[in-house]
Amino acid sequence: MRNLLAWAAALVALGAVSLLSGRAEAAQHGMPQLNIPDFTPQLVWLAIWFVVLYVLMATVGLPRVKAIMEARHRRREDDLARAAQLKSEAEAASAAYQKALSDARAQAMATIKATADRMAAEAAERQRALAAELTAQIAAAEQRIVESKEQALADIRGVAVDVGRSVVEKLIGSAPDVARMTAAVDHSLAAEAR
Repeated sequence: MRNLLAWAAALVALGAVSLLSGRAEAAQHGMPQLNIPDFTPQLVWLAIWFVVLYVLMATVGLPRVKAIMEARHRRREDDLARAAQLKSEAEAASAAYQKALSDARAQAMATIKATADRMAAEAAERQRALAAELTAQIAAAEQRIVESKEQALADIRGVAVDVGRSVVEKLIGSAPDVARMTAAVDHSLAAEAR
């Protein structure tokens, strides 16, 4: 690089000397750009400076520009790859959350149904046992069945509220409001009773 700069400086000095010596002649010939005998030296200097500037750009300027452009391209590609990775991770997490939520709902509904079936089976067994007893005690037996059915429904409601609270707490990490959970269970039991 230093040799190239020294060579360029020597050419400039040589050109300056020839320019000073030719200045007297130029005054006799008019404008130097239009003086036909001066075309050859001008073209030679044009070629020399073109080569010097081309070499400087090729060795110094363009590699720096290329390195900057490649760094920007790599950074953009890395950012796009990272964004795609984060998007796929978010989609996977969302799918896992939705699956866990649907599994929890299905499990809660299965537990409620199993408890209701068990309570209904117990109530039916009690009713058959009481039907076999004396006819005089039928009214008292029916009253006990009604009370035990109400107790069973109250137990189902409490179990449903407890199960729902524990499922929601495991899903979101904090226990829901008891009043809202009780209202949701009452709504679900009312809908199931229809």
